[in-house]
Amino acid sequence: MFKSVLVANRGEIACRVFRTAKRMGLRTIAVYSEADADALHVREADEAVLIGPAPARESYLDAEKVLAAAKATGAEAIHPGYGFLSENADFAEAVMAAGIVWIGPQPSSIRAMGLKDAAKKLMIEAGVPVTPGYQGEDQSLETLTAEANRIGFPVLIKAVAGGGGKGMKKVDRPEDFADGLASAQREGQSSFGDPRVLIESYITRPRHIEVQVFGDSHGNVVHLYERDCSLQRRHQKVIEEAPAPGMDQATREAVTAAAVRAAQAVDYQGAGTIEFIADASDGMKADRIWFMEMNTRLQVEHPVTESITGVDLVEWQLRVAAGEPIPLKQEVIPMKGWAMEARLYAEDPANGFLPSIGRLEHFVLPDDIRVDTGVEQGGEVSQFYDPMIAKLIVHEDSREAAAERLADACGEVEVWPVKTNAGFLKRCLEHPRFVAGDVDTGFIAAEDEGLQAQPLSEFGLESVARALRTRGVFTMSEDHFSPWDAWNGPQGLRLNRAAETHQTVVVDGQAHRTSMTPDEYPPAPYLPLTDHKGIYFEGGVAFAVSAFRQADASGGSISDGGLRAPMPGKIVAAPAKVGDVVTKGQPVVVLEAMKMEHALTAPFDGVVESLSTAVGDQVVEGAVLAVVKAST
Repeated sequence: MFKSVLVANRGEIACRVFRTAKRMGLRTIAVYSEADADALHVREADEAVLIGPAPARESYLDAEKVLAAAKATGAEAIHPGYGFLSENADFAEAVMAAGIVWIGPQPSSIRAMGLKDAAKKLMIEAGVPVTPGYQGEDQSLETLTAEANRIGFPVLIKAVAGGGGKGMKKVDRPEDFADGLASAQREGQSSFGDPRVLIESYITRPRHIEVQVFGDSHGNVVHLYERDCSLQRRHQKVIEEAPAPGMDQATREAVTAAAVRAAQAVDYQGAGTIEFIADASDGMKADRIWFMEMNTRLQVEHPVTESITGVDLVEWQLRVAAGEPIPLKQEVIPMKGWAMEARLYAEDPANGFLPSIGRLEHFVLPDDIRVDTGVEQGGEVSQFYDPMIAKLIVHEDSREAAAERLADACGEVEVWPVKTNAGFLKRCLEHPRFVAGDVDTGFIAAEDEGLQAQPLSEFGLESVARALRTRGVFTMSEDHFSPWDAWNGPQGLRLNRAAETHQTVVVDGQAHRTSMTPDEYPPAPYLPLTDHKGIYFEGGVAFAVSAFRQADASGGSISDGGLRAPMPGKIVAAPAKVGDVVTKGQPVVVLEAMKMEHALTAPFDGVVESLSTAVGDQVVEGAVLAVVKAST
């Protein structure tokens, strides 16, 4: 076994690998960009090396800098984590050529499965069923349009080198195909350096089923059962679980056997995931499950597999990379209970799930479940990297118990001022359809109305009022003289009835009047900002609260038609020009930020009056990018 390992990654996965490596007595080495100088993974490592500026292309994606750091520190092995260089066959070859142990599959396996079109052809030869579609070399608009028409709409355009939902576009109508293709090609080029795409038939009720596989250098390949990752938003996984609901033993055996064949077809070594798409329109059936792709690395959602099997997959990676055989035979790998994982993102569900960046001034996560994170209170969420800040993982005897416990855990999240999706996750987990296991990849879009944020509860309003009074904002002597419409004294003197008081508080800009009794209440999750203002946490949502003042009653103005950058980023497209007539919802400017494209659309029917940026410009948050003048 080697004695030291460098993790060519950052954040949560770097911390995760370090945890196992330290338990095994290995020296740990981190690399970091200028933006991550004070990051948690840097402090947790035994040694750390600065490798470049904040942009990933100049640091974490720079193979030469990472390799130089390994050589300079005497690292005997490199673990790539996931993302960045984890599926870069050239990097893997360079590591091995330098005499350093590569903790991952052979470069030939990465190449064989790295391109979705080539991988599908290989799977067909191996007898693994694949989704109907087009994987041809001809990438002309004419050919791709013709193939889409042949397959039939809706279709899914996917970057051949893609992953994580990047470079993936669903197109419902022939007239939208060209725009969807252009967007997928741009994202493919930007994220993976490859604009090529493939086209698949879009399954109307798809479920995302994947199988964890593991191979070693002794010819052994095993599976560690399946995961269900169907709860997705815009092709990004939100909640994952293992095993898959509704999976009977016969179907499980068919799917896991196909996954093992897929891994064997490329002489796979290390941790990998075979991803399948299942047609859930008539239950889970083996003949309605098709191969999509293989991820030749450890997955974000690997903790749910670890939970039901009791296996430390990172330890297996380290041992197999050192030449040891897989620690367990297939027949003795257990599957116990039910596990679920929720991805906590720094994003604002109330603002179209746009990423939220900034300093984590208040950051509290549940302490009675497994939490994998790469940030802590006082840390920064950067515009340069993926916005996932933690994973919340539970393991229970049943699916119902797992969903309930994970929902409770999401409700305990307290983060400020960065926004998170914790409340949204809780609502998903408590939705009757999810609880019943009736989930497909379209669940979130279909149930959008039922997943909307709820206002602060009456109990929450009372708790806010109590917190404000405890801080001396309101006193009984101020009842009739306070500049705020506050405590107006006891209401009623009836015997055997607790005195009741009234107060008006402001929650997210809206005034609410609440009544309460002086009964003792448990401590409230209240974060004071000033004497008169604070943050109240309920159900994973942060509510800005304050004492009522007359000025709070004033309303806001109607939109002036200005399209403002919701975050810092780069302009990658400008579909509309000055003078163009646009309709409400029509894209005017496309901004690339945090590795995803965000279209800024016309707020109403009108004419593009001005454009203040051009393609290629870097813009700051709040910058006015365009102005649309309403039609008269």
